[in-house]
Amino acid sequence: MKSTILVVLVTMFLWSLGSAAEQEIILPSMVSIPAGTFTMGSDTGEGFKVFHSPAHEVRVKTFQLSRYEVTVKEFRKFVEATNHKTRTQCWKRKAGTSEIEMVDGQWNSPAYAPTENYPVMCVGRDDAKAYAAWLSKKTGNQYRLPSEAEWEYAARAGSKENYFFGNNEQQLCEFANVLDESGSAAFKRDLGVDWPGVKCNDKAEYTSAVGMYKPNAFGLYDMIGNVGELVEDCQHFYYTGAPKDGSAWVTGCEDNVYFFGLLRSTPMFIHRGGNYGLGGSGSHIFLRGHTGGDNASSLGEGFRLAMDVDSTPSQTNVQHTENTRGLLTEYSPTQKKPEN
Repeated sequence: MKSTILVVLVTMFLWSLGSAAEQEIILPSMVSIPAGTFTMGSDTGEGFKVFHSPAHEVRVKTFQLSRYEVTVKEFRKFVEATNHKTRTQCWKRKAGTSEIEMVDGQWNSPAYAPTENYPVMCVGRDDAKAYAAWLSKKTGNQYRLPSEAEWEYAARAGSKENYFFGNNEQQLCEFANVLDESGSAAFKRDLGVDWPGVKCNDKAEYTSAVGMYKPNAFGLYDMIGNVGELVEDCQHFYYTGAPKDGSAWVTGCEDNVYFFGLLRSTPMFIHRGGNYGLGGSGSHIFLRGHTGGDNASSLGEGFRLAMDVDSTPSQTNVQHTENTRGLLTEYSPTQKKPEN
């Protein structure tokens, strides 16, 4: 009888461990961003389809932003828990041209997800918002996409220069995964195109695992390069009339008549930070990109999460309580920068 009870107890214990592992949630490592005022945008240079002028002063209140871009591993937990369906095709570069094409592929395709700690790509803005909503429900914290103003304020971390570390593009490879010598060589080899990059080597041909390069003054990684990051704001070609309180600009949204050769009648949305395929002036911190709301791309588009400070009082308790059951872990990458 005692042996039977022991077997039952052991079985229940092992089942509980397995159940906890199946339900594991990965909490993003969050950084507190202090309130402040900054000059958003720039009146120098020209934007590409979406402009970054006029420069204007914005007041941003305290908020939190995830230290790293959302990874394949984190997004996988969401898909496994919810059976969320993403698109089975995404944009990629077309060999021998400067054009792109839609091909079979998704967020977990090996070409776009070499390891679990790479930033997730081939997801749309709707997928990112669904992930944030799921994580919010599971933890009690209100995760969301950052506003464009919050993103630029956090990316600058007090800098008024072209990059958060200054104006010397030769330093980009220390702080970011951009189009560099290794990237240019990969584009030449794989795509047959000659796109010169920054004269340095960041040791990553395409995307890289998150957290591989030096952070900015706020302790945020990959705010330049790697993947462009979706924000809450819809597209406006200029900043004329933009909010001055750091909130997302979601009214008066503008679309593009043509997007990658396709006629569109729905709003476009903003992403920031450039990507692995842009170098030099293409990685200036004030530059803006745009995308469709349902667009999935392997060209270098992902996201990170934000959270209001007044929505986080329960975070410490949630982490402590849930961790005792093995359900929650806080994300932190462990990879080292690859050698040549």
